Amino acid sequence: MIESDFMHDNCGVFGVYGSSRAAELTYFGLYSLQHRGQESAGIVTAGNGKVYIYKGMGEVNEVFANRKNIERLKGNLAVGHTRYSTTGASSLTNIQPFLITNQSQKLAIAHNGNLTNSFRLRMQLEKEGSIFQTTSDTEIILHLAALSRNRSWVRRICDSLEQVDGAFSLLFLTDESLIAARDPFGFRPLALGRYNGGYIVASETCAFDIIGAKYIRDIRPGEVLEISKSGLKSAFLKKKKHHAFCIFEYIYFARPDSMIYGENVDKVRRRLGRQLAIEHPAEADIVIAIPDSANTAALGFSEKSGIKFEIGLIRNHYVGRTFIDPAQDIRDLDVKIKFNPVKGVIKDKKVVVVDDSIVRGTTSKKLVKLIRSAGAKQIHFRVSSPPITSPCFFGIDMPTKEELIASSKTIKQIQEYLEVDSLGYLSINGMLSMPSLPHENFCVSCFSGRYPLKIEKTNDKLRLEKV
Repeated sequence: MIESDFMHDNCGVFGVYGSSRAAELTYFGLYSLQHRGQESAGIVTAGNGKVYIYKGMGEVNEVFANRKNIERLKGNLAVGHTRYSTTGASSLTNIQPFLITNQSQKLAIAHNGNLTNSFRLRMQLEKEGSIFQTTSDTEIILHLAALSRNRSWVRRICDSLEQVDGAFSLLFLTDESLIAARDPFGFRPLALGRYNGGYIVASETCAFDIIGAKYIRDIRPGEVLEISKSGLKSAFLKKKKHHAFCIFEYIYFARPDSMIYGENVDKVRRRLGRQLAIEHPAEADIVIAIPDSANTAALGFSEKSGIKFEIGLIRNHYVGRTFIDPAQDIRDLDVKIKFNPVKGVIKDKKVVVVDDSIVRGTTSKKLVKLIRSAGAKQIHFRVSSPPITSPCFFGIDMPTKEELIASSKTIKQIQEYLEVDSLGYLSINGMLSMPSLPHENFCVSCFSGRYPLKIEKTNDKLRLEKV
């Protein structure tokens, strides 16, 4: 309920090669990636010719609350997955990693991203006799790999990935190897690390820090990297594309302590805040953030503007779903259960409120009302990203175009809807000037409506899940 106006990245992946504590390390790695998906989690391990699996609904600590569930996962190889699903796709069958047996060989897969040609491929495979067990687009990759005539898993995986379009950061586990793959655009992040003579692969480098692994490099766009007893061996997909790194990893999704696309997230977010202060200054007494993802941008705004940063909203981090319908006199419960204003900070102040994005606008409107009720004299709303006008098809769960407030309203109209004294969004050029990489390396389709590849239309009767 309370997350209805927030975007979600759809999952995090973590893999281990060459550690007797592979399952335990994966548990802690997934714990660090919990922000990328809170609905389900799973781990597959391999060792001594055997493969083990455990997965369930809930957050990582809930799924693996019983330590025996970790102890049963033996072996020195592991892949793990933590997931947030799209509406209507929440079920046990869709929990990853998926595990199949093909010609007596085991293959597990964990996926972050979204395939944009999944509907057509699924229809084609079903006509040819494939039987699907899930509604996840990830299963398509497994069917395509199983149909390959190549003998090695790496070549079969490459054959499979040459046929799919869209975003994929993938981990595969075989009896003897860990294989990491990233789509040629590089939409979603995937990093390689070293740990006690073995290797770690994860969606974000913050998952390395918790176990003391050392970051080596990112998995390159289009790379299929095999980690085995022979060491590291890279293959590359034939389909070469220009880079289209998701800029929202910097703005919202990634943890500020992670390195994404080779740069610290915290530093980029501070620059976004500073640029926002340049583009949209305000006469105010204090700057506050909508916690937690906007905290760093708000600090940047404060530093550049010289306006004092204060903690004006407290976020409740222990929020789940409430199954009790509130009485009618308890208004805006969905926001109040998650945020509470610090009245002593806000009362009689002109306040700059910094947020990372506005999606539907419903939550922002309620937050403004909450801050106003705490006694704010003026509210100047600032957003450290441009207006979101188009949905994402590359692994972010986002409302339809019709539901995005900026797709149908001008900035002036949004300001009136929010009932704020002023409203300012960061420009696209200002946003793209903050990372060290060149402008053309980033995907900004949710702001511009221009996508880096063709998006296929699907049949609403079969909504394949983003993961």
